[in-house]
Amino acid sequence: MLTPSSSSHQTNLFGTDLLLQLDPNDPLLKLSTVIPWHYFEEIFAIHYKKTVGAPSKPIRLMVGLLLLKQLDVDGHPAGYFKNNRTG
Repeated sequence: MLTPSSSSHQTNLFGTDLLLQLDPNDPLLKLSTVIPWHYFEEIFAIHYKKTVGAPSKPIRLMVGLLLLKQLDVDGHPAGYFKNNRTG
């Protein structure tokens, strides 16, 4: 069953908005604003039933994860070292 993607991000009840905490110059964040998500939803929606089956994950999530996989650098997702520094 097709689960529609949210057109807006969820605000944080207990603190500042997550989007305000992210680096606006991050390439992945910039990329997410220029990707035509509605286009992907229209194209992939034909592969889902509207009323039958278990609820699906949003198409935007599935396409976003596939893009991250394709941006994989040396076995690590793009930005892995920038965002997850150790030591």
